[in-house]
Amino acid sequence: MAQVNFRVEDNLKAKVEKVCGDMGMSMTTAINIFLVKLAREKRIPFEITADPFYSQENIEVLKKRIADLESGKSTLKEHDLIEES
Repeated sequence: MAQVNFRVEDNLKAKVEKVCGDMGMSMTTAINIFLVKLAREKRIPFEITADPFYSQENIEVLKKRIADLESGKSTLKEHDLIEES
């Protein structure tokens, strides 16, 4: 049997271990389930979506806004925060 080592944040590991424990399994079992499904289905066994914040289009907009601020072409203005319900 092979051994695989990887690093995760301490708080993530603790959360995952608790969830797995609540389901009656170890984190190792959960990871093995994931790997078996990945091997069988040849795909990530859940949906992964991109965060639009990191899209190339948004990065370009942010770069332009930063350049406008640095050049004095634009200024920051205070506004009230809008809370979603």
